[in-house]
Amino acid sequence: MKLKVYADRMSQPSRAVIIFCKVNGIDYEEIKVHISKGQHLTPEFAEINPMKQLPAIADGRFKLFESHAILIYLACAFPGVADQWYPADVFKRSKIHSVLDWHHSNLPAEAEIILSSSLSKLESFWLKGNGRFLLGGNQPSIADLSLVCELTQLEVLDEKDRTRLLGPHKKVQQWIENTRNATNPHFDEVHRVIMLAKERQQHQRLKAAKNEGGSNMKKPLVSRM
Repeated sequence: MKLKVYADRMSQPSRAVIIFCKVNGIDYEEIKVHISKGQHLTPEFAEINPMKQLPAIADGRFKLFESHAILIYLACAFPGVADQWYPADVFKRSKIHSVLDWHHSNLPAEAEIILSSSLSKLESFWLKGNGRFLLGGNQPSIADLSLVCELTQLEVLDEKDRTRLLGPHKKVQQWIENTRNATNPHFDEVHRVIMLAKERQQHQRLKAAKNEGGSNMKKPLVSRM
């Protein structure tokens, strides 16, 4: 029976799971669950994930939620997944777990103060050395994919705000690009929904600025003559 992936591509961890499946040639069916419509809160979806969060998978009768657990399962259960993603070496595997555990509490894209501190730690610790990826690796792991998908949520910000947050962290920017290149064309295809959301928000901001500018213009005096 084909693997089912319940996901909303606007969700960072959903994108990580979908990209992983595509990159590794895992045959799956994407079941779209729209968070904006509250579809993750339905009784039907609760049968898949009682926590009512995305992503979730169903592999036959086996159901699983939490993106890190899903990525680990996929890396172990499906043949042909390269060792780089979740190495058999217990020491390397444990290091990946340390990054994933850190991710849960230190990289929320919506909390600016925590995010800024975490970007500095990413650059000074997790990306130290000459490696192109986390932990000094020369190939991406599930940790790279998970964290980069978290950070790409920043694309929806105004360009000025995004530059303010990411601009000081050149090493982080290069790592994001390295991960993108290593997983393309799937990375760009899965993130298309974010790019479209960015375009919509830019249009809305321009429209709002235009309307605000128009309302601030002095109204012409009307002659009573």
